[in-house]
Amino acid sequence: MILKCLIIDDEPIARKLLQEYIEETDFLVLSGTAENPLKATGLINKLDIDLIFLDVNMPKMNGFQFLRSAVKLPMVIMTTAYGEYALEGFEMAVVDYLVKPFPLARFLKASQKALELKALREKASPEKNEADHFYVKCNGKIERVLYDELVYIEAMANYVTLYTIHSKLVVYLTIKGLQDKLPAEKFIQVHKSYVVNTGMINNIEGNMLNLNGTKISIGLSFYDDVMDKVLKGRLFKR
Repeated sequence: MILKCLIIDDEPIARKLLQEYIEETDFLVLSGTAENPLKATGLINKLDIDLIFLDVNMPKMNGFQFLRSAVKLPMVIMTTAYGEYALEGFEMAVVDYLVKPFPLARFLKASQKALELKALREKASPEKNEADHFYVKCNGKIERVLYDELVYIEAMANYVTLYTIHSKLVVYLTIKGLQDKLPAEKFIQVHKSYVVNTGMINNIEGNMLNLNGTKISIGLSFYDDVMDKVLKGRLFKR
């Protein structure tokens, strides 16, 4: 299990230290950094963040003000040079509270708590108990389709074709009506005529997706959204 992290701290030295610690931790990946909460708000949803390392003392909006103003946030580990804020931090249900300067061992302990919390939440999540398949009518039969075997969907006039790793099913549904019922974390629309399973994407070349040998064009108006959702901050580059 990997935790995607965001650092929110106005001090460059503090951001650099956290970045180095994250790089030393095999279950953490740094997805982004921000100098203040105002710049971080858009990144949280865009990068699908699991864990925020949040400084307390920042100009314009401090860490506690940010926590109080946010409707829904990922897990938070607070960082500050002032230990007297710790009680307030725990009252706001943060995962842990790190007092600067903190060693790598203390950082790892806090991060491990976040990892264990995510594992518990996923185990208890109703989504884990949901079916891994759906049914459609095709040629007079009710066919079962596994999400993990559905490669892509193609819209054709007033029906759609479902391409699975085993078969092709023609179904009288609209592409929008079908997509609305599919898990959003697995399937994205990449063109007005195509919805694809992100887990089936082998590579991206220009505006072309390669899905197990099938090439599908990304529509111009869909490109930025597709790249954000497919890569999710996981593109490693020099």
